[in-house]
Amino acid sequence: MSTELPDQSSPEPSSREMGIFERYLTLWVALCIAGGITLGKLAPEFARTLDGMSIYVNESPVISIPIAICLFFMMYPIMVKIDFGEVLKAGQSIRPVGLTLFINWAIKPFTMYAIASFFLGTLFLTVIGPDAVDHVKMPLGLNLDVGAHYGAGKVVLLENMKMLEIPLWRSYLAGCILLGVAPCTAMVLVWGYLANGKDELTLAMVAINSLTMLVLYGVLGGFLLGVGKLPIPWQALLLSVGIYVALPLVAGYFSRKWIIARKGKVWFQEKFLHVLTPLTISALLLTLVLLFSFKGETILDNPLTILWIAIPLFLQTLLIFSLGYGLSKWFGLTYENAAPVAMIGASNHFEVAIATSTMLFGLSSGAALATVVGVLIEVPLMLMLVRFCLRTKNWFPQ
Repeated sequence: MSTELPDQSSPEPSSREMGIFERYLTLWVALCIAGGITLGKLAPEFARTLDGMSIYVNESPVISIPIAICLFFMMYPIMVKIDFGEVLKAGQSIRPVGLTLFINWAIKPFTMYAIASFFLGTLFLTVIGPDAVDHVKMPLGLNLDVGAHYGAGKVVLLENMKMLEIPLWRSYLAGCILLGVAPCTAMVLVWGYLANGKDELTLAMVAINSLTMLVLYGVLGGFLLGVGKLPIPWQALLLSVGIYVALPLVAGYFSRKWIIARKGKVWFQEKFLHVLTPLTISALLLTLVLLFSFKGETILDNPLTILWIAIPLFLQTLLIFSLGYGLSKWFGLTYENAAPVAMIGASNHFEVAIATSTMLFGLSSGAALATVVGVLIEVPLMLMLVRFCLRTKNWFPQ
């Protein structure tokens, strides 16, 4: 996904604009929904054939090769933009960095779980269907007999493959959990910049969050999945973090150093990153089409499904933004620091969430659908919060 910052020498805040992809991301996602549903109707075997091209462990598909390739090209351009030298500069901003980490890892995952479980498991349970079920992958390394129970699920045989049958609302909850434990490290560069926030803080937090996710994403994700009586695929979680966070992080770090050393930083920023942008966009959109080619029947049978998932995600975003913005004012931060603190907490790293949900639960799972809904609502909601920030700059000390 393209997240290059415009020329920072421009004196006018109004000149800060998003690229066409970021600005119309909601439209592209909506078109992918339509395209995926149409593909699922016209060629139902196409996506299944692609997803069948997998790496198997104990006769169970663990990593879909086409999806893994797509998701690598979603993640690598994000990681290659990170300058880890900014992490050292972050030591000069202890209060905003500490507050951001506290909100991202000590509050946000747990409020997401509480809000999503209340809405999906209680308030909307009747409309989702108390008896509706979803079939997800068996946890990696787990070999249970058909009919055995695991958490809130039961092992069933589906198309000669063991699957775990779980309540549908819990599958949606799993996707929300994976979003909640994934602080944004991509689009937040755009949101912070548009809000006239301190770019140095945003860049530093991108690097810090990328490193922190290597440890805390799997730990908190596994813990909250267990609390929700969902599969706790620890091995798959660790494998997912390794493939979708560590691998592109390492590749981005070394390739960035090599390219800048050979071609210079100007060529890297103005040429190389622009070459990556179409690849990233294509990978994201192709992944979304495949996801919705599986979920078309669910959406057509219950067209309000996306709304039921979007409401708790919407409320969670507003809550975390308000908390970050309010605590920033309470701690006496300047607006230039407060805006990035609030934006980083409010937005989600949906690329990692999509990648992890497809690996852990499957391309056709409700968990994967829930992570895509996060993409759908992010742009209009975050643009609304950017405008709110700009209107309230005078709340903070200069």
